[in-house]
Amino acid sequence: MKPTVQTLALIACGALLLSGCERPPIEAVQKGYRGTGMEQINNPRRVAELMDANVVPVALPAAAADGPRAREVFQNVQVLGDLSVAEFSRLMASLTEWVAPEQGCNYCHVEGESLADDSLYTKTVSRQMLAMTRHINSEWGAHVAQTGVTCFTCHRGKNVPANVWFEDPAKLRAVGSMGNRAGQNDASRSVALASLPYDPFSIFLKEANNIRVVPGRALPTNYTQDIHDTERTYGLMMHMSDGLGVNCTFCHNSRQFSDWTESTPQRVTAWHGIRMARDLNVQYLLPIQGQFPKNRLGPTGDVAKINCTTCHQGVNKPLYGSSLYQSYPELGPARPEPVDPAIAADELPSDAGG
Repeated sequence: MKPTVQTLALIACGALLLSGCERPPIEAVQKGYRGTGMEQINNPRRVAELMDANVVPVALPAAAADGPRAREVFQNVQVLGDLSVAEFSRLMASLTEWVAPEQGCNYCHVEGESLADDSLYTKTVSRQMLAMTRHINSEWGAHVAQTGVTCFTCHRGKNVPANVWFEDPAKLRAVGSMGNRAGQNDASRSVALASLPYDPFSIFLKEANNIRVVPGRALPTNYTQDIHDTERTYGLMMHMSDGLGVNCTFCHNSRQFSDWTESTPQRVTAWHGIRMARDLNVQYLLPIQGQFPKNRLGPTGDVAKINCTTCHQGVNKPLYGSSLYQSYPELGPARPEPVDPAIAADELPSDAGG
C-alpha cells in the first residue's frame, strides 16, 4: 500500500520538527531542591566541542620580580610600570600570543620605530585593555573570584574577541497593519534566536536600567515598568543562558523565579557579572571609541562592547574555571611605589621613639 501525499507531508513535517531537537543521549542533573524543575541539561557532544574550544595555553616560566622597574628602563610605560623588566618582557611576549599570534609585536608597534611610539591605535587601545584587566582582577572579585581574567580569557588568539556587540541600527520596514515590532522577531543570536527584543545590551549593559520586572506585591500602584521592560529582561536572560551554556534554573528556582531566597548562589554571581559588564563598557570601552578606525566600529559608529558571552563563550565558568591569571599575577593590582627607608625615617615625628 502506497503512502498518500498527506502521509508523506506529515512525515516530512515531523522530520522537520524533530530536526530542531537534540538527539539522545542527553544528561540531566538535578541542581536544586527536590520536587522542583531545577535540572541542568548537558549534551555530551556539545560538551566535547566546548572542551576543545576552552584549552588554556601553557604559561611562560615565571620571571623574577626584583631588579629595575619597567618604567625606569622603558619609555612611555603608563600601566605596567610597576613590574620588573623581566616580568614586563614576559607579559608582552604572552600578550602577543594571546591577542596577535599572526602579526606579532608589529600589531601594536611600528616596525623600525621606537617601542614608545603611540602612532598605532592598537597600542593605545591595548593600554586601555590592560588597565581594564587589572581593574577586573582588583575590583570585581565578587564575580571573577580568585580565578581572575587575562587577555586570553576573551581574545583566545584573536585580535578582536569572537563575541562582542554593537548597537543594532533601526530595522526599517513598511508601515502596515502589524504595527511596531518593538525591536523583536528577528531571530537574533543576541537573544538565542528567540522572538524577543534583539538589543537588550544597550538597555542593561550600557545603561543602568532596572532588570527586575516582578513587583513585590499584587496590583502595585505607581509601578513604572511595562511589557516592553519584561521582554527586554527576558532577552537578556536568554542571552545569559545561551552565553553560559546553562538553563534558567542554573540561577533561579523554577517555583518562583523572582525570589532571591530560593535562588542558587550563582544568581548573586550573575548579578555582579551584569554590573561588571556595564562598568567595563562605560568606564573603559566607550571612552576610547574615537581611537578606532571606521572599519573597526559598528554599523551605527559605536565601539565594540562586551557582554556575558565575550568571556564565557558557552560555558558557565570561562575556560572551565582554569586560572591563567594565577600564572600572571602581574595583571592584578598595581604594586605600591617603593618607599625609600631614609625618606621614611625623615618623615617620622621627633617623639616617635624606638
